Amino acid sequence: MCKSHNHRVIDKCLRSEIEMLNALHIKTLACCCGHGIYPKIIVVKHKKGAFEMESQKEIPRKKRFYVKDKKGYYYIPETLKKAKR
Repeated sequence: MCKSHNHRVIDKCLRSEIEMLNALHIKTLACCCGHGIYPKIIVVKHKKGAFEMESQKEIPRKKRFYVKDKKGYYYIPETLKKAKR
């Protein structure tokens, strides 16, 4: 279940975290709980652009964070761990 918040949809499982970040004046740009397919992500505004809190990675885009996979699920490529060879 999602809730609309300032023209955005916030997953129920992330609502309290996003509200806490907003109370701290940290601007959230994107978020998704992963829905059991991908890792949870919270992208926040950073002085250099965007930063994903869970993976601790900078995202080199200011918008259009998500990519659609072959099955139609959305994810942020930078947040996925690289497979070990």
